Amino acid sequence: MAETFYAATRKGLFTYRRNGDDWATSSPAFLGEPVNAIIKDPRDETLYAALDLGHFGPKLHRSDDDGKTWNELAPPAFEKTDDPDEKAPSVSMIWSLAPGGGDEPGAIWAGTIPGALFRSDNSGETWRLIESLWDRPEREGWFGGGYDHPGIHSILVDPRDSSKLTLGISCGGVWKSSDRGETWRLTGKGLRSDYTPPEQSEEPNTQDPHLLASCASAPDTIWCQHHNGIFLSRDGGETFTEFRDVEPAVFGFAVAVHPNDPEIAWLVPGVKDDCRVPVDGKFVVNKTIDGGESWRVKTDGLPSEPSYDLVFRHALDVDETGNRLVMGSTTGNLWASDDGGERWRLLSAHLPPINAVGFG
Repeated sequence: MAETFYAATRKGLFTYRRNGDDWATSSPAFLGEPVNAIIKDPRDETLYAALDLGHFGPKLHRSDDDGKTWNELAPPAFEKTDDPDEKAPSVSMIWSLAPGGGDEPGAIWAGTIPGALFRSDNSGETWRLIESLWDRPEREGWFGGGYDHPGIHSILVDPRDSSKLTLGISCGGVWKSSDRGETWRLTGKGLRSDYTPPEQSEEPNTQDPHLLASCASAPDTIWCQHHNGIFLSRDGGETFTEFRDVEPAVFGFAVAVHPNDPEIAWLVPGVKDDCRVPVDGKFVVNKTIDGGESWRVKTDGLPSEPSYDLVFRHALDVDETGNRLVMGSTTGNLWASDDGGERWRLLSAHLPPINAVGFG
C-alpha cells in the first residue's frame, strides 16, 4: 500500500506519510501559494507541482528528493508572436500533469487552460505545444465550464502503448490520439449535455466531461463523471453508456477507479450547477462494485451534520492496491480510507481549500 500522499491546497502543498496506523504531515511546501496540480512520476520518483499565482501566472516546480527541495522550471507557454497587432494566447493555469509511458523516460504531458496540450521530453526542462490539437478547427466550438476558457483536465496514457492518449476537455469533449499527438479524433459517442439546445445535446465537441479515469489493469474501461451524469466506456472512450438513476445524484466532479478491477469505482455526488453542495447537506461517497449495475452510498466516518463540502476533479485518489483512498474538499476537510472506501477517517478539518490529492 502507498505510504505517502500529497494534498495540493490554496495555501500550499501538504505531504502526509504513514505513521503506524495514522498519517502525519510536516511543514508544507509553497506556504501561502495556491498549488493546483501534483504528480509523482512512478518511473523515477520525481515530484512535479503546478502553482497558479494569478497575476503572476502559472509556475512549475520539480523535486528530485521527495519534496525536501524544489527547483523552479519554466512552465508550458505559447511562443510569442512577432506581429505587434496580434495578441498571442497565454497559459492561465496548468490544470493537469501526467507522466509518459515507461518506454519514454523524461516524457511529461501537461494540460492547460486554455485548452492546450504540451509535452516535455526532458523532465519538464522545456515544453512544446502540441500544435495538431491546438489547430483543430473544432476548437471554435469549445467553451469554458467552471472557468472562462476551455481546459484539459484529464490525460490518460495507455499503459500498454504510450503512443495512445485520451483527453478530457471542459467543454470540448473526449479526444484520442494513437501517435503521441500527431493526429487526433473526436470520440465520446453516448455522452449527453442538457446545457445546450436539445438538438445539440449529443454533439461530441461540446460535451463537458468533468473527469476521465481509467483502470490501470484494464485501460479500455474509462469512467467519466460528466456535468450531466455518470458514464462508462468499455472501448477506450469511443462510446459511453449513461447511468441515470443513481441516488442521491449523478452530478459531481471527482471519480476514482480501482486499479485492478474495472468494475469498482467511487464518485462524490452533489447538487449541480449554481448550487454545488451535497444533496440535503449529507456528504457521501457513491461506490459501485459491479460496473454501475448497483450503487452503494458510503457514509461511515463522513459528516453526519449538515455539510457543504465540494470535492474537485483531482481531489479523490486511490492507491495501487485499490484499498487506500484519500479525499479532500473545498472547505479544507481531508479524509482517508484503508478499506476501499467502506469507512472514512477525518485527518484534518483545518486545511486550506484542497484542489488535488495524489498518492506517491
